[in-house]
Amino acid sequence: MALTMTDVDRFEASRPRLEAIAYRLLGSASEAEDAVQETFLRWQAADVDHIEVPEAWLTKVLTNLCLNQLTSARARRETYVGQWLPEPLLAGDPMLGPADTVEQRESVSYAVMAVLERLSPNERAVYVLREAFAYSHREIAGILDITEAASQQIHHRAKKHVADGKARIEIDRAAARQIIEEFLAAATSGRTEPLVRLLTQDAVSIGDGGGKVPARTRPFEGALAVATFMRGLFKPGKAKQALVGGSPEIYATTANGDPALVAVLDGRVIGVTCLEVTPEGIAALRSQANPDKLERATRHWAATDHGEPLLDAAF
Repeated sequence: MALTMTDVDRFEASRPRLEAIAYRLLGSASEAEDAVQETFLRWQAADVDHIEVPEAWLTKVLTNLCLNQLTSARARRETYVGQWLPEPLLAGDPMLGPADTVEQRESVSYAVMAVLERLSPNERAVYVLREAFAYSHREIAGILDITEAASQQIHHRAKKHVADGKARIEIDRAAARQIIEEFLAAATSGRTEPLVRLLTQDAVSIGDGGGKVPARTRPFEGALAVATFMRGLFKPGKAKQALVGGSPEIYATTANGDPALVAVLDGRVIGVTCLEVTPEGIAALRSQANPDKLERATRHWAATDHGEPLLDAAF
């Protein structure tokens, strides 16, 4: 049955919300876009005149598509080269979704997105729908075809897993820039001590190169190990420039609400490092360098004003 323009407009009005849900569920912007497009095809094939609550119908279809995708993704990630990290979204990206409440902002932070990878598909779905989009347990039960009591139990379990991580500090863009500036000053000082002072004792550094960009297959653990690695990473040298194909510029921004360093080379984002900031210091650095997971970041970067770099080609 052909869709009317009203039917198409109704779907398009839901697209931003659907993309934000799918991104949180899948950890991948490109996979989220594919899931939303598949949802549109299902909408196109449905008898929409007999769908009483389109928003609920679309959410149910999308969520179940994502659950199927998560099941197959787990198998793929078992053979993934090195560490797997979510695809980062830079400040202002509409796929970040609602950010009116602490729960909504927390649900899309890079640290929480990494934790969500350890949840079961159902736990992840319940957590995202409840925390980020304020769906009632009754609505979630209808979406997932479970009981309301089961939704409550799953939510409690998922929330406990997420809460087991370190307490983050909410940071605005001005504070994020200050943190990045302090971090870069320490990283480029040529000494480990200034970096160690910024890090928690059990800090970790994780990199995702996807087998396409050199990245350590295991995290660096402990403040001294992380500081030593970062000192070497920010040490000027032709060998490093040859490794990345030139001299990148380093900018300060936020990604998924966290302070972030963005490395840009010839207009292309080649790396995004998110800092997990806790009351005790920087607890984790998560660096995305897999070019497949930086395509959206590059498009977004090209379309926005990002100011002057903190480090230029001299670095």
